[in-house]
Amino acid sequence: MNWKTFTAMLARDAHVARRNAPTLFLQILLQPLLFVFIFGQVMVRSGMMGATYKSMLLPGIMAVAMLMTGVTAVSMPMIMELLTKEIEDRLLAPMETKWLAIEKMVAGMVQSLIAGSVVLPAAWLLMGRNIGMSFAHPLAFVAIMLLIALLAAAGGLAMGCSVGQTHIGLLFSMVLAPMIMFGCAYYPWSALKSFPILKWAVLVNPLVYASEGLRGALAPQVPHLPVILVVAVLALADLALVAFSLNRFHRKTIG
Repeated sequence: MNWKTFTAMLARDAHVARRNAPTLFLQILLQPLLFVFIFGQVMVRSGMMGATYKSMLLPGIMAVAMLMTGVTAVSMPMIMELLTKEIEDRLLAPMETKWLAIEKMVAGMVQSLIAGSVVLPAAWLLMGRNIGMSFAHPLAFVAIMLLIALLAAAGGLAMGCSVGQTHIGLLFSMVLAPMIMFGCAYYPWSALKSFPILKWAVLVNPLVYASEGLRGALAPQVPHLPVILVVAVLALADLALVAFSLNRFHRKTIG
């Protein structure tokens, strides 16, 4: 491991992110703001949703924002670097190939964490401070945020090494869209009790655990899966996905 090279690559990615900060900021904030405003303000004030819906919704929006940002931040540059052969220049860096992949995941994790962190301040601006959020379990909150960020970044690397430029649209329509719709982001897992087959089928979706875990950490009054179960499943999913993405990266760039 060459820490100097590793940090230099991180600094390069940070510099690129700073140059594109306005675009990235809008990309990160636009969708969460729209959902917060429509579901948290319009639907609640019109009486179509209960006031408690806000506290159930926000953790799910945080999970979706983190997933989308982390996946996009890693997969899109990866696809372009493979297409333009820019990745070959990075492979010449004086460190093992796997550390280049890890650097990409770390950069994606940072962007994913930023995306999740800005949702609550944005919600406070739109809906006031009475949104039913609690930070009574800070350790669980931090652990779940880190696990979600790693899940998003590793998933982005796996997709970036598996999907060609012509299939980017399929990536979002066939993979990410169903994940979000069946990821318990806009409703709790317990709401699926009327659909017993679907209720158990969605448990293969890691976004379910991300959404339910953030509810358990930030809105424990809302029905949610046990936080210990969430942390265990996310940790196992992260280990499997990191191993798979590192293997895909090696095969795509070297083998």
